[in-house]
Amino acid sequence: MSLDVKLFFAETACALPLTMHERSDADWNSSVDLYEYQARDLFEEYGVPVLPGIIADTPEEVRAAAEKLGGVVVVKAQVKVGGRGKAGGVKVAKTPDDAEAAGRAILGLDIKGHTVNRVMVAGGARIAQEFYFSVMLDRSNRSYLSLASYEGGVEIEVLAVEKPEALARVAVDPNAGIDLDKAREIAVAAKFPAELIEKVAPVFVQLYNVYTGEDATLVEVNPLVLTEEGDIIALDGKVTLDENAGFRHPKHAALEDAAAADPLEAKAKENDLNYVKLDGEVGVIGNGAGLVMSTLDVVAYAGENHGGVKPANFLDIGGGASAEVMAAGLDVILGDPQVKSVFVNVFGGITACDAVAHGIVGALAELGAAANKPLVVRLDGNNVEEGRRILAEANHPLVTLAATMDEGADKAAELANAAR
Repeated sequence: MSLDVKLFFAETACALPLTMHERSDADWNSSVDLYEYQARDLFEEYGVPVLPGIIADTPEEVRAAAEKLGGVVVVKAQVKVGGRGKAGGVKVAKTPDDAEAAGRAILGLDIKGHTVNRVMVAGGARIAQEFYFSVMLDRSNRSYLSLASYEGGVEIEVLAVEKPEALARVAVDPNAGIDLDKAREIAVAAKFPAELIEKVAPVFVQLYNVYTGEDATLVEVNPLVLTEEGDIIALDGKVTLDENAGFRHPKHAALEDAAAADPLEAKAKENDLNYVKLDGEVGVIGNGAGLVMSTLDVVAYAGENHGGVKPANFLDIGGGASAEVMAAGLDVILGDPQVKSVFVNVFGGITACDAVAHGIVGALAELGAAANKPLVVRLDGNNVEEGRRILAEANHPLVTLAATMDEGADKAAELANAAR
């Protein structure tokens, strides 16, 4: 997992400025996370040192790629979630036979609800040392921020909490950017030894050029490695593009099409739903980005008392909560095998709570047997008593009413933990 919007309070309180509640509506609608192979190609375009990589969609293509690259290769699942290695999505292969077998094992694998349809076959490297580097948008300070560590290769969000002194945070003036002098400042702050500073500084500059040149909101490399031969290589990268600037980058349309391959996000997009898949177990539906982001925080807090469960998604149904919209939202969330419970948190405004309640009842009827996970519903605002009455009279066995957001989050976390 990267230091991106998918990190929650427990992972960021001591270290990072970029959290859920600091993202705007536009961010949810317009940011595109690239696959690793797409990030690698961008890096190469900007002169960042990378290993050779070949995309493969079948085991036979994996074998052919391994034969072309020669020597030891790494077969890596292309999914937009962390934890690939632990899930069996990254395998080292010493021969083409091994590579083909790795391809068969990885292709079709489910990693946190994402099916692996493509792998990258990358050349191997003899690693002497692993580092971390990123540059991102710092909304809190309306600036840029660079994070760097001499201790990379580990889950950097864990390092940020357990050993924050090992993670340097250096503000970057957008008008000045990162030149070699600034890159050296970052390397010194990250405790790189003197003999490595001149090696990593040019790479920091190149990565910053990717960030600004592509109008990204995040460019991250973990790990950035020093090989036994003395070379610096970006071994694994993450790039998030700001598609509010997409008009300046016609090629981004093709990247977005590939990035939208996740079936849940594609389904949400078809229904004009603002949806982002996360890595937790509690599905979240709300109306309005601010309320949904607050709900994510509250669910994450509640999850600490219930086995560490976390929110499974961001889903904003906007101002409308008709049966059709609610059914579409629930259909997306319930299609995620990681989801164990759903928390519907709605504040009635222009759309009154009685209309929301009718939407929920209608959605459950429309989904039928597909609605098979417990729902906790909290309503407040315009016509709330009538909305609660409608849900109470419907008496659906999967629905639990909550009086407050805290109560609802706690109940949803409890149900998710019990179902794991």
